[in-house]
Amino acid sequence: MVPLCASCHGNQGISASPVIPDLAGQKQGYLVGALNDYKAGRRQGSSAGMMVGVAKSLSDADITALSAYYAGLKGN
Repeated sequence: MVPLCASCHGNQGISASPVIPDLAGQKQGYLVGALNDYKAGRRQGSSAGMMVGVAKSLSDADITALSAYYAGLKGN
């Protein structure tokens, strides 16, 4: 799943685009909450359409693992 995330959020969780947020160094709880909100359709915004589709394909274990991975990376 990380390659799918990396296509927008960068290989190390640092996005090249100013409109796509960095994931590296984010708090794990924030990432879990955001992914769960996308999965449930509770999160709105310009990227919600794509993120809902991505999040719905994730299991709870996937969300936990991805969130831990990106939280462990050094952010900017």
